[in-house]
Parts: sequence; structure tokens; C-alpha cells
Amino acid sequence: MRAITKEFPGVKALSGVNLTVRSGEIHAICGENGAGKSTLMKVLSGVHPHGSYEGEIRFEGERVAFRSIRASEKRGIVIIHQELALVPHLSIAENIFLGNERTSARGIVDWNETLRRASRLLERVGLRERPQTPVADLGVGKQQLVEIAKALAKEVKLLILDEPTAALNDEDSAQLLDLILELREQGIASIIISHKLNEIRAIADTVTVLRDGRTIESLTVRDNPSDAPAPDEDRIIRSMVGRDLDQRFPERTRHDGTDEVVLEVRGWTVRHPVDQQRKVVDDVSLTVRRGEIVGIAGLMGAGRTELAMSVFGRSYGRYEAGSVHLRGREVSTRTVPAAMAAGLAYVTEDRKHYGLNLIDNITRNISLASLPGMRRRGVVDGHHERSVAEGYRTSMNIKAPSVFEQVGRLSGGNQQKVVLSRWIHADPEVLILDEPTRGIDVGAKYEIYTVIDRLAAQGRAVLFISSELPELLGMCDRIYTMAEGRLTGEVARADATQELLMRHMTMNRG
Repeated sequence: MRAITKEFPGVKALSGVNLTVRSGEIHAICGENGAGKSTLMKVLSGVHPHGSYEGEIRFEGERVAFRSIRASEKRGIVIIHQELALVPHLSIAENIFLGNERTSARGIVDWNETLRRASRLLERVGLRERPQTPVADLGVGKQQLVEIAKALAKEVKLLILDEPTAALNDEDSAQLLDLILELREQGIASIIISHKLNEIRAIADTVTVLRDGRTIESLTVRDNPSDAPAPDEDRIIRSMVGRDLDQRFPERTRHDGTDEVVLEVRGWTVRHPVDQQRKVVDDVSLTVRRGEIVGIAGLMGAGRTELAMSVFGRSYGRYEAGSVHLRGREVSTRTVPAAMAAGLAYVTEDRKHYGLNLIDNITRNISLASLPGMRRRGVVDGHHERSVAEGYRTSMNIKAPSVFEQVGRLSGGNQQKVVLSRWIHADPEVLILDEPTRGIDVGAKYEIYTVIDRLAAQGRAVLFISSELPELLGMCDRIYTMAEGRLTGEVARADATQELLMRHMTMNRG
């Protein structure tokens, strides 16, 4: 890709970007949110068609001009987006060959051939499922493997993966990365967009860094012909953000544990919404003090999100027992409005589905939780609403041309800042944060950490759920651990290590 320039109204997303990928190479693209990574891949794959950008693309030595995804796929370039493009109610086989059906001479789908080929592709990607299995019955990790099988069915030569492990647990991530390495041995090149620098250094041959829509540099990670050492994470980060990040987390005065208890959850028990024999949250009790950041650590399926969603309006599972107390007084959180009225706010782990209205603008998304306070004679005061949004755009450093920008067009980090702005303006006493930095680059993470630290300094009680143990160790005053729906430990920051937390997280697991 040579001198690629792409503009949207009011924004130059790419400016003279160059990218070279060798045959059979794993090439990582890194950069902060909004650096232009996904836009560049959408240009390459035909999502942004030829004519909508400047510059040229050469593939296998020939100049190409893709006007659609189908055109790029015919040449062997297949993109797997962060939001998987699978139809949940169709089978694995139907999804693999959707739009690429195996047909007989009369144009009718040949189901025997479809199932045979699907079985071979599933074996190739290491997925032990029947091809007739509905995709809705698979976890996200297995759905990623179906997407790769779908790409292999199109005789892929260059596979593009946008944040492929963002929603996966460690085991599924490792399986996916091993598969990408196997594809490299088969001569298939891969481009990976990822914020997980440890994964990039583990499998990538080359890393290209983008910043502010420009190519900064390409770094050789493996098979370096020179004697120069492979770049470490700090080196890549410095290139991404244009400065040294001497500290990954903001300095703060740790909570001394003497202030009043703001949030107390007692004996909270919730059953699975379908399998009601199973307790997803089992007799959980915890406290969060004023100005304290309390973490919850646990492996996938430990019950962390189920606890948060059920406490915030009982929006998950079937409530069985337990109570919520704010400043010593029992409060009702039976519904989301009741939980909000009591002083709770919840930033969901899935901002695209549950946290944002992607087709509306920044202003409306920020005001959603505070509309009663913006009324004037029973009608929302549009001027006040815009003024509030503009204030948060500045204070939260939301990168957008204006507060009227559609939220779906923002980068992941800026979308997360919009969600946080909404709940900060709602002025809660307790802020529950569920994976608040998932899919966000290190620079934007630091900004969000700073916001969270500022909220704690203002006296808010913060409950912080994360799958990243270094994040919990860097941000939290105390950390609870969960396994199979139960609390298995409580560790003070001074005593906490990754090894100790992991020991508690696996305590009840067979």
C-alpha cells in the first residue's frame, strides 16, 4: 500500500500511509485508538472502495482497485472484523459458505458437499464441532475459529484480523494465536491489529506503527537480519504515543481503609437465566469505601459480570437472595431506574451493544442518563445538553470534530470516554466499571485510568472488574477474587501479586 490517504467529513483518517507485507508473514499493525488502523484495513479489503481514497495498492505484484469486499476476496484477501459477521441461527456449515455456496450443476446447494468441506475446514482450524451446530451455541473463541474456516473456504492468501483476541479468554487466545502461526507455515500471510503487545511480540514477524493517520515506522520482531535486538513493549509504546510512558498507571495516594463504607453487598445470590439449577453468583458479600477503588478478578465464567449486572437493576439472571446497602441503608436495585436513583452507575463490558446508541451523536449519548436534570418546562433544554457534551469533549479529550459526531464513527477509546462521561454526569455515588479498557490502546488506557483515579479522589466508590491482572494491581486498593460464582479471596494492594491472585482465582475450579 503506497501513499494511502483517506478523508471523512472534517477528519483526515489516513495521510500518506505506506505498508508492505511479505508472503507468509505475520504483520502486526499497532497504534492508539483513532490512529487509522481499521480504516487502512477497510481500504485494503474494499470496504472503502477504490475511488474513495488516494494512493495505490499492489497485490502479488499487480496494481489492484477493489470496489467491494467481494472483489478483494476473489483475490484472496479476507478481513475478519472485531464484530464477527456470523448469523447466529444458521449452522456452522451454512455460515462458512454463506455467499460462497457449494452448488450442483443445476445451481442447487449441495448439502453433502457443503458438510464434507465444512468438516475438513473445521479439522484444519482445530474446532471439534459438528458442522450442523448452530453458531449461537458456540462461545466467542469458537466463533473466531469459524470465521477463519470461512476465510480458508475462500482460498485466502492474506488474512486480516482486527482485534482477534479482544473478547477471548487466555485459553482461547492461545489457541487462536497458535492457529495463526500454523497458517504462516502454510504460506498464508496475516495482518493483525491488536493492542495486546505481549501477543504481538510472541507471534509477529514485523510491526508497523501508525500515529495520527501516518506511518511512523516498521520494526522487525523476528528473524532480524541485523544484530539489533527485537523491540520490547516500551519501544513499541514509545513509537505509538510519541513519548515515553514511564508509568502505565497514574500516581495516587492509596486509600487507607478508614473512611465510611459507601457500598455493601450482602449474601447476593443469582441463578442462571436458563439453567436455574446453577448459581452464577453464590452468596457474595463485599464492601467499597468512599474514595476507594476495589477490583474483582476472576477467570472467564467466574461470575464477575453476572454480579455487576444483577446488582445494577437485576438485569441478568434470576435473583434469589441478598441486599444492597448504600451508606448503611438498604436500597432497592430491583430495576435499572431504581439502581440509578439509589446512586449506582454501571459501565458495561460491551459498550457497542449495551453501552451506546451507535447511530446517535455524542451529545445524546452523554445526556441519556441525566435527561430529567436537563428539562426546562418539561422539555429537554438542547442548549444545556450541548453545553454539557462540549464540556466533556474537552475535559475527557474525546477526539471528534464536534459533539454532533455519530458515536459509531469514533474509535474504541473515544467511545469508552463517551460512556464514562454519561455516567460521570449522572453523579453516582458508586461506579461499577466492567472491563473499562477492553480493546483500548495504552495511551487511551492511561487517560481513562486518570479519569477513574480522579473520580476516586472526589470520593466516589469504584468497583473495578478486569481480566488484566496488571491493571488491577496498578489501579486498585483492594482486590476480591471470584471463581464459579463465589468470592474466594480478598487481597490488600500491598500484598497482591499476580501469582497470589491467580491462586485464589483457581481455588474452586476442578
